[in-house]
Amino acid sequence: MKHLRAIGIGIIIWIIGVSLYALSFYIPLLENAEQQANIWLSIVIVPVVWLGAKLYYGKNIRTHGFWIGLIFLTISAILDALITVPFTILPYGGTYYDFFVDFSFWFIALEFIATVTLYWRTKVYPKRKSALFINVTPKSFKN
Repeated sequence: MKHLRAIGIGIIIWIIGVSLYALSFYIPLLENAEQQANIWLSIVIVPVVWLGAKLYYGKNIRTHGFWIGLIFLTISAILDALITVPFTILPYGGTYYDFFVDFSFWFIALEFIATVTLYWRTKVYPKRKSALFINVTPKSFKN
């Protein structure tokens, strides 16, 4: 497992996610802007995390997708605790507790792990499985 690679991609995913979340406030579709932003983020985070998984696994890495998804999620949660909550939740009367027990947070967390695991299962695991069954015939058995 390439830890620095996973952490770096996790940071990029967080930056893109926060940017898309903030952007959704400028396109009013629902009366409740926060609910709209959460719905928007839950939709757009799937392709962003898929792209992050594609970048991570591009170097012939075989680590199970669950663990990489967990790293991506952990990095995002740490950055949320250090940046998002203090600058966007606390000034408006919210708390860390409110942010981290919200259903939207855990739904998106599940999407992180499920998306990377699905990517691993469909793109990485079949290659790994086929690499185990390569027909290797010793030279003495060749005609």
